[in-house]
Amino acid sequence: MSALRLRIAGRVQGVGFRAFVARKARARGLSGYVRNLADGAVEAVLCGPAADVAAVAEDCRQGPPLSRVTSCASDEVAEEGWSGFSVRTGD
Repeated sequence: MSALRLRIAGRVQGVGFRAFVARKARARGLSGYVRNLADGAVEAVLCGPAADVAAVAEDCRQGPPLSRVTSCASDEVAEEGWSGFSVRTGD
């Protein structure tokens, strides 16, 4: 199991980015969350099998068609036992 926090910057709010991440994460059975940050970035926490977490992290580096990702920083975090994957309202 792996747990990763991503901070994605660029044109990532108002373009369906959170829904995109949630769809990708749920399709792979990951738990965690995605939310907008006050500075215009998006934060995602992905928890699950390492290969699935890595695949969704790569999806986040590309983003949905209307987005433009300029950076995607990641760090490992402790798995917190989330159930399911949620879209949170913000910072």
